[in-house]
Amino acid sequence: MSVLSVRLKAAVTALVVVTAGAVVPAPAFGVERDRGYSALIRRASYGVPHITAGTFADLGFGVGFAQAEDNICVIAENTVTVSGERSRWFGAADANVRSDLFHRKAIDERVAERLLEGPRDGVRSPSGDVRDQVRGFVAGYNHFLRRTGVQNLTDPACRGKGWVRPMTETDVWRTTWASMVRAGSRSLLDGIVAAAPPAAAKTVETVEVPDAAAVVASLDGAGSGIGSNAYGLGAQATGNGSGMVLANPHFPWQGSERFYRMHLRVPGRYDVEGASLIGDPIIEIGHNRTLAWSHTVSTARRFVWHRLSLVPGDPTSYYVDGVPERMRSRAVTVETGAGPVSRTFYDTRYGPMVVVPGTFDWTAATAYAITDVNATNNRALDGWLRMGQARDVRQLKAVLDRHQFLPWVNVIAADARGEALYGDHSVVPRVTADLAAACIPASFQPLYAAGGQAVLDGSRSDCALTRAPGAAVPGILGPSELPVRFRDDYVTNSNDSHWLANPAAPLEGFPRILGRERAQRSLRTRLGIDQVEQRLAGTDGLPGRGFTTARLWDVTFGNRVYGAELVRDDLVALCRRQPTATTTNGVTLDLTAACDALAGFDLRVDLDSRGAHLFTEFALAGGIRFADAFVVTDSVRTPRRLDTDNPGVRTALADAVQKLDGIPLDAAWGDIHTDSRGDRRIPIHGGRGEAGVFNVITNALVPGVGYPQVTHGSSFVMAVELGPHGPSGRQILTYSQSTNPNSPWYADQTLLYSGKGWDTVKYTEEQITADPNLRTYRITATGGD
Repeated sequence: MSVLSVRLKAAVTALVVVTAGAVVPAPAFGVERDRGYSALIRRASYGVPHITAGTFADLGFGVGFAQAEDNICVIAENTVTVSGERSRWFGAADANVRSDLFHRKAIDERVAERLLEGPRDGVRSPSGDVRDQVRGFVAGYNHFLRRTGVQNLTDPACRGKGWVRPMTETDVWRTTWASMVRAGSRSLLDGIVAAAPPAAAKTVETVEVPDAAAVVASLDGAGSGIGSNAYGLGAQATGNGSGMVLANPHFPWQGSERFYRMHLRVPGRYDVEGASLIGDPIIEIGHNRTLAWSHTVSTARRFVWHRLSLVPGDPTSYYVDGVPERMRSRAVTVETGAGPVSRTFYDTRYGPMVVVPGTFDWTAATAYAITDVNATNNRALDGWLRMGQARDVRQLKAVLDRHQFLPWVNVIAADARGEALYGDHSVVPRVTADLAAACIPASFQPLYAAGGQAVLDGSRSDCALTRAPGAAVPGILGPSELPVRFRDDYVTNSNDSHWLANPAAPLEGFPRILGRERAQRSLRTRLGIDQVEQRLAGTDGLPGRGFTTARLWDVTFGNRVYGAELVRDDLVALCRRQPTATTTNGVTLDLTAACDALAGFDLRVDLDSRGAHLFTEFALAGGIRFADAFVVTDSVRTPRRLDTDNPGVRTALADAVQKLDGIPLDAAWGDIHTDSRGDRRIPIHGGRGEAGVFNVITNALVPGVGYPQVTHGSSFVMAVELGPHGPSGRQILTYSQSTNPNSPWYADQTLLYSGKGWDTVKYTEEQITADPNLRTYRITATGGD
């Protein structure tokens, strides 16, 4: 009996294995709540579940069961996190204690429970469909756990562990809330936990703001580690005139933010293939029969600061329109293995108090609170559900307008009619140009200009966020205030702002809080646009013009290093003219071998590319410095010339050589750039966005060894065409479907990715039943099970 059969037999009440290719009838509709749950799971190649059910509750049941089969330890650990119990189970390290305090505060305030209450202050409660799906997900997860038993789990990471327990619906809603505030409150978690009134009276009458760029960089660092590329290709860009989408999110390869591939169907109501984050019951990136979409991380800010003027002698009271107002305090205690830890949190009418030492300090005179506009976002699961039911990009836009749910991402989409859509239609604080001019103090205007960090005057009620016409909730930009573009050629985004979603039609005139306009783009953004333009012109060295899904795959994994294309030749010439340089720490090095390695570099991060690591470290050391200026009218091509007169260029190269001591400078990329699965090292192509790589893979250097473990990068990759006979194309989950080393789906897609392979889109019955590895089983649970 196979490993898969053993696992299923142990886990499923009733298991029916059907021969590959057999057509299995859909389950009957209408399994009532008090009669339990039923779902049909068809496991295709690489373990991808195609789940069919008669109701959304049953569908959630199937999702919860399948995800538990593959990733129960990930879900269980995330449940521990949002329950504020990490320090109890995983040790009282500072990071665990801070996380627990943050989440325990949300629990004590009943944040998740309040998001489920009826409409209030214009906030809608989740729909019955979504509540059913969450309820079913919990039932499916618990069904797997109960049937298998903690002691019999095959994943050693959590087998027999006391922290693995049945889930509740509240656990799922807490997890959803934590995801919503990832780029807001959670990014400032340490500052919220640390916020406390001054121990001794210290008056600061004027605020000296440090260098704005440094402040923006420090705050952005709290939310780093995620990103993405996406293309929406319209009729003018594709071979058959239909729409096509590239989804290429760059997300962590470990932990709770891994994606999970699945296909979900409630006949007549919902039919979507794609991926969700592990632990989420709904598909977030994917396609139905006539519409496909992806997301990229947006540059828009998710919170605003409020500078508070404190009452003299009482640093926990502040003025609003000249009237004192007391902060609300809440004592929170968490249990750790080393004993209880308590902390008092402070909240204002605007939101929680936060400190960022040196910039946003709490003194006797001044303090800072934030408004996180995603803190009340209970609309996301409904939004993604309705996205999956939209038939084209115009209906998708209507869903976005109604729900305004995307917490911190753009949307890029295309439909079968050949129309593409870009929108930063995310949840953004309503900081208009007028509000910014009137309410951001002069000392903080440079910070807003540099990075969109809005610091409002909290002493004035007229500086609070207001409701926009048509906005789903108060305090956020309304649909008419957000950048959206429809095109029949293409739209794209690679984590720069909305401005150049299509260079032929720049999006301009939007509030600064959304991102910079008429400003230099990243090397990755420029390459992303260049790849499309060259493909449409037929000048990229690939056959033909325009896109098929095969050509889209080739372009995505072409692994060009755009920074090297621009500056490598000038760098080699400089290196040969001046073959010695001094490192930052004062060591003088001979660069002759580095010159030769760079000269032989093929300007790609393929497995057989040599010298890629040297250019990567040069880029990470800040060596790509340009001599020419950015030109707005030539925004994709400028700047482009290496500043060979800048001594920092040679210093960066010397630093790179020093950092790579013990690793041959002409080593093949695949020999030193890998990911581990057990004792096996799998060669991994792709590279750093800082060097101008589109297919981002971040893999930290281990001195003298190389890059042995991927931290984040390309994850769920989908190239889907919405043709007249249904969707088709290619897809892959780079790190594979399961985190369980004993799963047959622990490394298979990673090996496939290593060779630039793919799994096919399997959406229609014909596509699914043609899979030679198809295995089918039904799971059921009675009301008392």
